[in-house]
Amino acid sequence: MPSPLVRRSIWIVGIAALVVALIIAIVPFLASTRIVRDRIAYELSSWSGYRVTIGAAPEIEVWPTFKAIVTNVSMTPWNSLDHPPIIEADRIEIKLSALAALQGDVVFAGAELVRPTLRLERNANGDFQPLLAEGGRIATAIRDTHEMVVANIGSEEIERSLSTRQLGSISARDGRVTVFSDGEDIEMVSGLTGRLEWPALNKAASLKLTANWRGETAALEASSPKPLILLAGGEAGLTASVNSAPTNLSFDGKVKATRNAFIDGKAKLATPSLKRMTEWWGADMSATAANVGSVSMSGRLMGDAQRLRLESAEVSLDKNPGSGALELSMGDVVPIVSGTLAFDKLDLRPVLAAFTPATSETVAAEIDPAFSSRLGIDLRLSAGQAQVGPIALANVAATAQIKNGLVAFDISDASAFGGNLQASVRFDRKPEGTQAEMRLLASDIEGGAFGAAAGMTRLVPIGRGNISVILKGPGRVWETILGNGEGSVSAGFGPGALSEFDLPSFIKRLAEGGFFSLDEVAKGTFPTDGAELKGTISRGVLRIEKAEARSPKGTLWLTGILPLTSRGLALSGGIVPPEAAADQEASPPHAAFFVGGTWNAPFISPIKPATGD
Repeated sequence: MPSPLVRRSIWIVGIAALVVALIIAIVPFLASTRIVRDRIAYELSSWSGYRVTIGAAPEIEVWPTFKAIVTNVSMTPWNSLDHPPIIEADRIEIKLSALAALQGDVVFAGAELVRPTLRLERNANGDFQPLLAEGGRIATAIRDTHEMVVANIGSEEIERSLSTRQLGSISARDGRVTVFSDGEDIEMVSGLTGRLEWPALNKAASLKLTANWRGETAALEASSPKPLILLAGGEAGLTASVNSAPTNLSFDGKVKATRNAFIDGKAKLATPSLKRMTEWWGADMSATAANVGSVSMSGRLMGDAQRLRLESAEVSLDKNPGSGALELSMGDVVPIVSGTLAFDKLDLRPVLAAFTPATSETVAAEIDPAFSSRLGIDLRLSAGQAQVGPIALANVAATAQIKNGLVAFDISDASAFGGNLQASVRFDRKPEGTQAEMRLLASDIEGGAFGAAAGMTRLVPIGRGNISVILKGPGRVWETILGNGEGSVSAGFGPGALSEFDLPSFIKRLAEGGFFSLDEVAKGTFPTDGAELKGTISRGVLRIEKAEARSPKGTLWLTGILPLTSRGLALSGGIVPPEAAADQEASPPHAAFFVGGTWNAPFISPIKPATGD
């Protein structure tokens, strides 16, 4: 026979099992009679502040967790009952306290919203937000805390007075956010799934969710040790991040939204494509950002609603690292980004490409100064070494500006080609259309190096000299600017030579008659005492007024026109004997010829054969 102790244990287990069975049997009965639809609706309304309606009586489940399932739930403002629901869900699964249910009460331990919809509306400021409830436990707690924050009550006293009401966890599955306009819902966010962990209103909270916004999946994480104070506009810690394919953002610091508002913490931003990021944000700058690749920046973010500063900034443009400081200020008309950045090495092509057009073949090649009505930029850039395609620069000082319809990029100082280089491109939006301007000034440079970088090899002065190019005209792509622009070209070089030009062979071919390619007389150089070029640009045509190379053997001169867009040639030239070079106009040429063809394939046709050596 079992011992008394064993028999007693059996009785205890049996009684416990009976109690559990009775509870399991009684709880659904009590729930079905006491936790009725109106009671759950009341509790939901008490928390949210909205009028809550439920489509059918709740279903009660006991195992494995005690919960109520309600369907077709909608939440509408009490003062606008004919307004579409601010929040509605196909189903809400509410975790309940079984002990409270036995006592005839409803205590939420958590809730999951299945296929919920949150409706936003555009307010007078252009922002999107829901029609907020005037009451409810959460709204009341935020309002009471906000009043203490505005009254400048001490943080310790505020924390002691915070509501201790339990909230639990709230999750959503397959939700969406819409904008309600003209009686229709316009979907903004879809696939919203996540969880808010907020045990009690005076406790820490964390949020994790994923959603699809503008065709990209994004993950948001945020946490705060004092969420109620944060929502009420007081000072509180905040850690937040957004991770997606177009961009990654993160912040870790302190935030205050009212009364001496500020933000102070570590911030990071990274994107593999500036164009993709601006398109995703809807910044309408994708055409300008098309030529800029990856961008990243990090540092200490400080400031308020009017001015934000990124100190000790570490910046990378297309994998070119730099450092400095950046500032975002709310100007009178548009936000303005300003600052100073220094690089050891910098590829200027993506930077320059953002401020200049290339061709009219693609929209991305156009510069659109219209975006200057949405953003201002004033940046100072410096680099120990820089590259613009085949051009190597050193000790570069540059500025990038966007303001009042003006888009400009200026290299105010740089070492290049053994001398000094200054350049600028500007696009100015005016009522009559966009006006463009380009300037280039190269001082004391080596002409051969300049010609090689520019892709010119024939008849390039090898020696030191100066070059000046100015072009102005209407348009947003180079074809239009070159076709309608006005400007000037001038150059002057000291002693040296002309590359790929054999003067004796040239004179011999002129004497033989018949046209010939310039390539036939390109084996050699033409020593010169100096060279000079002057010309004007008008409506896509470069008119050479003076082009001559002087040498002890005579002077080679050219005049005529060069269409810039078709790259054709229509030049006449001659060779003046040394004794007549001082008075070229009064003396007959030693030889005369015509230059036709194209820049890449010029040909020579004699007009007057050479009469001597």
